Amino acid sequence: MFKQLRNRFLIVNLVSISIMMLVAFATIYIITYQNVQRETNMELFKVSDFYHNPYGTSKIPRGGEGGSGTGTPPSESPGNGAPGSDPNSPPGRSVSFMVKTDSEWKITDAYSRFDMDDTFYTEALQKVNKVDDLDRKTGQFTLNGTDWAYVVDPSSTGYMIVFMDVTAQQGILTNLIYTFAIVGLIMLIVIFFLSRYFANRSITPVKEAFEKQKQFIADASHELKTPLAIINTNTDVLLANREDTIENQAKWLHYIKSETERMSGLTNDLLYLTQIDDARSSVIHAKFNMSDAVETIILTMEAVIFEKNISLDYSIEPQLMVHGNSEQIKQVILILLDNAVKYSRAKGSVNVSLKKQNNDVMLSVSNTGEGIAPEHLDRIFDRFYRTDASRARKNGGHGLGLAIARSIVEQHKGEIYARSVVGEGATFYVRLS
Repeated sequence: MFKQLRNRFLIVNLVSISIMMLVAFATIYIITYQNVQRETNMELFKVSDFYHNPYGTSKIPRGGEGGSGTGTPPSESPGNGAPGSDPNSPPGRSVSFMVKTDSEWKITDAYSRFDMDDTFYTEALQKVNKVDDLDRKTGQFTLNGTDWAYVVDPSSTGYMIVFMDVTAQQGILTNLIYTFAIVGLIMLIVIFFLSRYFANRSITPVKEAFEKQKQFIADASHELKTPLAIINTNTDVLLANREDTIENQAKWLHYIKSETERMSGLTNDLLYLTQIDDARSSVIHAKFNMSDAVETIILTMEAVIFEKNISLDYSIEPQLMVHGNSEQIKQVILILLDNAVKYSRAKGSVNVSLKKQNNDVMLSVSNTGEGIAPEHLDRIFDRFYRTDASRARKNGGHGLGLAIARSIVEQHKGEIYARSVVGEGATFYVRLS
């Protein structure tokens, strides 16, 4: 289930990012394409204007001297220096040539700064879309692996078509597509592994919560199963002896009452935990005297401690104030002190300490007993978790006391933890501000 959840997260994440990348790349490409086309058209029109200016009023002979297929204007001769150095030469940044045709689309004149065959002019002209109106038309085509842009200028005698090499400009757009494809692929690979890593981390708390929920249901069912079995058994005994008196059957009734009280205590603890979780924002907190709260709980436990023949030592600094709910904090103190008494060895001792530590108030409750093994220290605050289930049942515990204490302390933005030495005892600490 969690693997499917992770895979769905990955798919949604990758699809979303792919769409965003595609939109971003398409936007960049469209903007770049428009800029390249605009610059190409501007340069093409400049070249066209040049061919209009020097040759607009004079006829250009087709074919040059020696049958080179080019005409050379009087103001320009081959080898006349760097291209574009003559003001009458076309712009030198691009390769260009010009073809004149009559109204029937037959070549009458041609000019190029480079040696070109007449067949090349004919092939280039065949790539041009013939126009029937008097508007200037532009277009592009590919010939012999070279990209050309052209502009058609109608005139009274025919048409003048100017061609310009735009292979470099088209190469920019092609390289941009390849770059986007490679960068996009690399980014998707990187994003996949990053998404997988964060998906696993995101799902881990959900998985842990789910496992804890399953364990909680199993533990609660187990806790309820035993008293229900006892009640059912004792009820069967009573039904089997219907003629007997209540006085003679009192033992079975006491067992039923005892287990009923046990179930009642369990359900009350569960309800209390739920109320704590649901009422985190509605509990009223105020300043109260923590020292008085600890002394009050100690006084209520003195009889129990005396009955179990356990010595009690305590050291409480007076007038220590804490911000929180006094009744809930008293509940925490009672849980810790009750556990310390229950799990203390015979004729052992319990020590309670309350003191100021920096800006916080530190409560510690320790006892002398078997202690808690290191592998249990991190889990003893989980619901229904007990290091010794048989001993906990003997002492009347459900494994919810420390879970309640942790919920209350966390609600007060405090800290609760335990330290223990096996065979010597355990100490529980509560830090509040």
